[in-house]
Amino acid sequence: MAVPKKRTSKSKSRKAHWKRKAFFMSQKSLSLAKSVLTGKANSFIYLNTENIKS
Repeated sequence: MAVPKKRTSKSKSRKAHWKRKAFFMSQKSLSLAKSVLTGKANSFIYLNTENIKS
């Protein structure tokens, strides 16, 4: 006798997708912050106010 398959919850998969996306974005931003602080940032342009003399 055929038994219908159990449906998977869409909300759980959407929540997991959102959490995974947020995790990777936080890793990327933390990596960029570390490279800016060490002075090794090549792809990020910012003004360093300590080196600018008026």
